[in-house]
Amino acid sequence: MGIFSRFTDIINSNINNLLDKAEDPAKMVRLIIQEMEDTLVEVRSSSAKTLADKKELTRRVIRFENEAQQWQEKAELALSKDRDDLARAALIEKNKSSENAQALSQELIQIEEHIVKLQSEISQLQDKLVDAKSRQKAIIIREKTVNSRLKVKKNIESNKVNDALSRFERYERKIDDLEGQVESYDLGSKSLADEIAELESNEKVDDELASLKAKMKKK
Repeated sequence: MGIFSRFTDIINSNINNLLDKAEDPAKMVRLIIQEMEDTLVEVRSSSAKTLADKKELTRRVIRFENEAQQWQEKAELALSKDRDDLARAALIEKNKSSENAQALSQELIQIEEHIVKLQSEISQLQDKLVDAKSRQKAIIIREKTVNSRLKVKKNIESNKVNDALSRFERYERKIDDLEGQVESYDLGSKSLADEIAELESNEKVDDELASLKAKMKKK
């Protein structure tokens, strides 16, 4: 199983659990990022072990190849001494060492292929982790914004706002009444400016009356 299929199973499990509990999106994103970080740590640890296994296999392959070469030299030495029996035995040991080296080499090839895939998946997971952290900030900001808007909407639709506006109207009415009382004290009392304005108005009327009389006499 690749790290992404395993990681997907973990994430899906936790997301379903969160949805069942109606958890908030920000918390869900934090959990996903935590799972990604934990998976990355675990995979890196596994990768380090695989690299150590590769080094051990490489040493064993080299050892068996050296042994095969040594048995080859021993077989040649035995033949030079006309000891076919010893040469045969040395060649048998040489073949065993060669087979062991070949088997381990095949295993080593598989491990190297696994390491290449593992490194690619780790790189992809790192990129996704960086992207997730970047998007986390935007999600948190959006969540705060929408929660603020939701509070405003609830307040606007609630009776509290209507009650407050009603109180404002009552206060305005009381102020109107107070202003009316103040203005009532001014009724019947004339200021100097008012009296002068009245004189000017009367003078204008007198002038119009005189003009009208003169016109009527001409007729």
